Amino acid sequence: MINARILLAISILILTFVSCGNSKKEESQERLTKRPNIIFILTDDQRWDALGYAGNTIIKTPNMDELASSGLYFSNAFVTTPICAASRATLFTGLYERTHNYTFGKPNLNNNYMLESYPYLLRKAGYRTGFVGKFGVNVNEGIEDSLFCKKVKTYYPYFKEVDGKQMHLADINGNHAIDFIKSNKEEPFCLSLSFWSPHADDGADEQYFWPGYCDSLYAKNEIPLPETADPAFFDGLPEFLKTTMNRKRWYWRYDTPEKRQKMVKGYYKMISGVDSVIGRIQTTLKEEGLAENTVIILMGDNGYFLGERGYAGKWLMYEQSIRVPMIIYDPRQPESERGKTFKEMVLNVDITPTILKLAGVDIPESYQGESLTAFYGQTPKKWRSSIFLEHRLEGNPLLLKTECYRDDTWKFIRYDDNPGFIELYNHKEDLNETKNFAYDSKYADMVKHFNHVCDSTISKLN
Repeated sequence: MINARILLAISILILTFVSCGNSKKEESQERLTKRPNIIFILTDDQRWDALGYAGNTIIKTPNMDELASSGLYFSNAFVTTPICAASRATLFTGLYERTHNYTFGKPNLNNNYMLESYPYLLRKAGYRTGFVGKFGVNVNEGIEDSLFCKKVKTYYPYFKEVDGKQMHLADINGNHAIDFIKSNKEEPFCLSLSFWSPHADDGADEQYFWPGYCDSLYAKNEIPLPETADPAFFDGLPEFLKTTMNRKRWYWRYDTPEKRQKMVKGYYKMISGVDSVIGRIQTTLKEEGLAENTVIILMGDNGYFLGERGYAGKWLMYEQSIRVPMIIYDPRQPESERGKTFKEMVLNVDITPTILKLAGVDIPESYQGESLTAFYGQTPKKWRSSIFLEHRLEGNPLLLKTECYRDDTWKFIRYDDNPGFIELYNHKEDLNETKNFAYDSKYADMVKHFNHVCDSTISKLN
């Protein structure tokens, strides 16, 4: 017979283990229900693979990589419109361009949409809301003051004099962000930190400007030439695709091998500058005792051509233009649920409901995305298997109006400006999108179906 004292000891041990397990579960649950601080970091023109964690062996982004490796990384993230004005309006409102009807050359963003934007709703719910950097959207008078408790909008040039010294705009934005964090420790806050980097200064011959501490980066690297940068590929494009703004800006940046090496390295240096600022922000969060309850979301506002197809810029519906990095780092999650990569297609329109969901604020029914918190702890059983994208800018014949449908395997592209030309690519096997199946009779039914899907989606968005 087992000694009674031994039985008692075993019972206490079992209860202790159960209690500890329950305690950890309860603690984890409590941390997730507590209103977190949220920092939403938006970079300008950073494509999905301009990130070390995405497999780029040249670029140095250790702080972004750390967020990705210890958070949730979305390897198939896209913007619904690949241009900064429309994309940023989408991020504020949770709506497609066709719905919010804002891009360059359009009237100010409708008040009704901004009064359902994430900063407005968070401030109404008691959050301290802040904005630093590139706003990128025109709104009516008084609206900005209703969105943010504190805002610091910054503009070109990239270098400004601060306390008698030249400082890069990314570092200036970082200093403003750190000031906001330090002065808002008593209540939950949401900081929108919107960098200008790595956007080129289009009016300058040099195009790219980076902090001095990035000067030596990439000096020994050779930037590889994309497969589709071959002049023969560009020569085979339809005439209307040879005369776009994408080609015009190619001459600014990539028309000689030497210039392309310099420009791409400059682009990478600017991203490394942003990465350095992110490191400073993380250090500040730790020093101020805020790191364990601050969610960091990072993404780019659109993709970017680095010479592919003989192009620069964005705007078109190829992968380089529409695909962006997207990371959610939530330290409140158990470590076992972090450090995950998801291949499902996610969109910038998902960011807005995600921020509200994290804050425990009701998501408006008008929103057209889904909260990415659905990926917390698991892959959602039901998630979109296809996406619709668009670019609706009017009045500039060099920037084409175009629409796109993309599923896990196929991408269909059509143009308002040239409805006689369509494209169909198997992007799963042909990442560079070089073989157009749209005119192969075997795919006629697929083309018809995708046209119908685009029309049906548009009727819902209007």
